[in-house]
Amino acid sequence: MTAFPTSGARAPAAADIDLGTGRGRLSYPRAEYLFKTATARIDPHGRGWTLHQLRHSALQHFAQAGFTAPEPQAKSRHQHLAGLGHYVRLGEETSARVTAEHDPAARRRR
Repeated sequence: MTAFPTSGARAPAAADIDLGTGRGRLSYPRAEYLFKTATARIDPHGRGWTLHQLRHSALQHFAQAGFTAPEPQAKSRHQHLAGLGHYVRLGEETSARVTAEHDPAARRRR
């Protein structure tokens, strides 16, 4: 017997049911609750992290790994590159490297 409705407006779509277990996909609030509970003991504040914080962290690591701006944009599905500014703060070292790599004067000396 399933734990969710099999018909009607509240029934999960067929794609949202795991064929192996027959269980439906977690709702966002339930997934966030489970994530916060699991991360509470390693969070310095003891509250656990949200799924939004997880997304934020993933985008920061993606950008720090050297991917170009359109790649984190595609991963995050941001409409505009400017929206990534909140997530991606690469620091002075990265800024200096990118500036040096794209300096027109340096390219002429090569």
